[in-house]
Amino acid sequence: MTVTPIRTLIVDDDFRVAEIHAGFVWKVPGFEVVGIAHSAADALDHVGTDQPDLVLLDLYLPDASGLELMRRLAEAPSPPGVIVISAARDLAHVRAAIAQGVVHYLVKPFRFAAFSERLIAFRDLHQRLDDLDSRRAEADQHEVDGLFQLMRTGTIATPPKGLSAETMRAVRDLLRTTATDVSASDVAQALGMSRPTAQRYLSALAQQGAIEMRLRYGTTGRPEHRYRIATA
Repeated sequence: MTVTPIRTLIVDDDFRVAEIHAGFVWKVPGFEVVGIAHSAADALDHVGTDQPDLVLLDLYLPDASGLELMRRLAEAPSPPGVIVISAARDLAHVRAAIAQGVVHYLVKPFRFAAFSERLIAFRDLHQRLDDLDSRRAEADQHEVDGLFQLMRTGTIATPPKGLSAETMRAVRDLLRTTATDVSASDVAQALGMSRPTAQRYLSALAQQGAIEMRLRYGTTGRPEHRYRIATA
């Protein structure tokens, strides 16, 4: 299954910082940079021509407040998601950004791991919305709750002791791109790990609600555990 990259616009008045953030975006699978803007006016031009899915927004811009730009972005025919990346850490800015529907708020300076985590959470939310949209016009309460959980925490919680967050994501991403449910043996073969290790990661993901487990009964012996990405 081919996943369309999430079109991302970087908005930061610092040329060097904007380039660094663009480099970070390219390192996260499933994203592409479609533009870099250094002012609110420039950002609006890019939104009109490039139609980004996501805007990484600094709140300190030379010609307007980033909060005002967020209000303008919300008026676009297809409003992009917004992740604030700013040195502004006072509660007035944070509250205003939350009130305007910001998906995440990342305070400068930060490590790439924190940046990647926010983008992956947005990617999961974006893909889940696309999946729901392709299947039906309305979402039930369980699906709505799942979407808001993705916005708050992403699908991957802190991994249990002894498990790697990167491997957790690799297992989850494998299930997302697989058309049918899979077994621990399938995951082990695809990712080059032992079957018991694959089973540990699958069990942890199932406990977190990121994937679903079902039993496949054969003619003899114990039923086989099969896994697929959660559809909530």
